[in-house]
Amino acid sequence: MPNLEHPVYPAATLLHLESLVPCRESQVSMLLSIFGERQQFSFPSIFIYGHTSSGKTYVMQTLLNTLQLPHVFVNCVEYFTSRLLLEEILIQLQSCSSDTKQTSHVPCDTFNDFVRLFKQAVASRELKDQTLYIVLDRAEQLREMEANILPAFLRLQELTDRNVTVVLLSEIVWELFRPNTGCFEPFTLYFPDYSIGHLQKILSQNHPPEYSADFYAAYINILLGVFYMVCRDLKELQHLAALNFSKYCEPVVRGEANERDTRKLWKNIEPHLKKAMQTVYLREVSSSQWERLQRDDGEPGQLKGLSAHTHVELPYYSKFLLIAAYLASYNPVRTDKRFFLKHHGKIRKTNFMKKHEKTSNHLLGPKPFPLDRLLAILYSIVDNRVAPTANIFSQITSLVTLQLLSMVDHSDQLDGPRYKCTVSLDFIRAIAR
Repeated sequence: MPNLEHPVYPAATLLHLESLVPCRESQVSMLLSIFGERQQFSFPSIFIYGHTSSGKTYVMQTLLNTLQLPHVFVNCVEYFTSRLLLEEILIQLQSCSSDTKQTSHVPCDTFNDFVRLFKQAVASRELKDQTLYIVLDRAEQLREMEANILPAFLRLQELTDRNVTVVLLSEIVWELFRPNTGCFEPFTLYFPDYSIGHLQKILSQNHPPEYSADFYAAYINILLGVFYMVCRDLKELQHLAALNFSKYCEPVVRGEANERDTRKLWKNIEPHLKKAMQTVYLREVSSSQWERLQRDDGEPGQLKGLSAHTHVELPYYSKFLLIAAYLASYNPVRTDKRFFLKHHGKIRKTNFMKKHEKTSNHLLGPKPFPLDRLLAILYSIVDNRVAPTANIFSQITSLVTLQLLSMVDHSDQLDGPRYKCTVSLDFIRAIAR
């Protein structure tokens, strides 16, 4: 029995709509009740909110397109000024009208001009006889525009005396929208996050035709068992599912297992999912890079920018300070003259070394160094001349606060503060790159 019912729309259309918006039947049913019949006046403004990737934009687009309701859909991030936004609405209204004559582009500088031009644009019989929906996605951008834009959109039906409903889609609550001067209160509708059962149902619909639905559902169950605690974003989970499915199928392709050998399939995919845990929100690395890493069975750190732990965005001189601190911590003092002076004179070769000097300095750990040595190395590795200003010293303090440097407390010494570098060689290589 279908969950969506409406006396105006055919049952087949509602059944098709229900199949397109899984796990959002209650929200679609509520919207259908608010919309009413095509020619009826709907609520002047509707505010739909929910976290990212909760289906707000997709549900509205699917609902309006499936039922073939006249609508305008505008992203407020793309049209970021009031003039661009109002003109884009008018342009889309012209395409909604069945009139063959196309009016020339008319600039729209104020909302008064928009109201006048809006009345002219909806003068056609099709737009006059049924409700027109104006959907503003990422509506939180309206708060950055002129103070009258948001209140005017909320009561556009009253200002134009036309059958129009404005739908605002946002990720933040209405209380952060409400102006201090007050405004017309829209009807608010909340889209909750998808539960793990909802995600399982939605992701399982994308199974490849060459594999059974149960096989792909078992794969999605494994994927959600690993990633659900750290990632609830449907789009990201869809990306992860598409990216790792070929690795899950390898034993079946090679003939080593069948689709029901869940244990063998899990053992094959487990190490690769652990690697993928370091690349959740894979915008840090391209899909081709990730697939190449899986083929080579390399470590995640082999790819540039793969993990946020190997790269921290620091100011220009802070990067050089950190490199200088690493050199000061892991190089003996007696080597500074050889490494950082252009004309260091003749270097006497010695055949003997102390026993502990034969051990790698990286195994012995970082050594403390004074502030003047850090600055001396900094001046030698930076190309241009650096003045010892308060900005440099404040950046050293910031590095200590970030725990990239640690201050060694020696209260009995009067020769100034001493520091240690606490970051790894891979970190310094990423900074130096």
